[in-house]
Amino acid sequence: MLTTILVIAVVSGALIAGAAWGIYGNLPKKVEGFLVAFAGGALMVSAILELIDPAAARSPMPWVLFFVFVGAAVFCVLDYFVKQKWGNNNGAGLLAAITLDGIPENLALGVALIGAEPIAVAALSGSILLSNLPEAAGGAKEMSKNDKGNKKIMGLWIGTAIILSLAALAGNLLLKNAADETLDYIRCFAAGAVIASLAIEVFPKAYKEDYYWAGIATALGVIAAIYLNSLGN
Repeated sequence: MLTTILVIAVVSGALIAGAAWGIYGNLPKKVEGFLVAFAGGALMVSAILELIDPAAARSPMPWVLFFVFVGAAVFCVLDYFVKQKWGNNNGAGLLAAITLDGIPENLALGVALIGAEPIAVAALSGSILLSNLPEAAGGAKEMSKNDKGNKKIMGLWIGTAIILSLAALAGNLLLKNAADETLDYIRCFAAGAVIASLAIEVFPKAYKEDYYWAGIATALGVIAAIYLNSLGN
């Protein structure tokens, strides 16, 4: 349990660190885009290797693929309504999108931690951490441009970190005694949502900020995630 709490705290704490970076720090756009692409590549591989692949080895493939698709579809529909309500280029919209994105990611993290050695989820947790930092930085920076108080902005991001931490804890505690097949389908649903969020939120931002270096950064993220995954085998 201590390992679970520490991993969740570090991953969600990246949102707070990222928000502070966005408000008070200054990072070149190209560097930010490179980091986002790196995290996106790592998270894509982690979703496949840590969530989909183990489920496919145990559960019927049609159901595995179905739940991946459902997860992606649900994320896309919810993301569409978030953008319609808050817009795509303001801090509130980014905060809502990151929360929507983070819930399946952290739920998947909590489920992945059930009965797993720390090294087995290193790629997944590390990828989420790396994606949280620049995403939170960008959201907080946009919110600060709208003349919102820095303390209020930090409070919103701290609240978001708490919500996502609770999602991870819920996945870990409430589903601890669930059947393996049920956990597999939940992992696949979460993986589909993560993959959809990468396509909609992460890779477009990375390419916008860093152009073709985003391809190199994505490849490096893939390599890092595969290497980390190999350490757990």
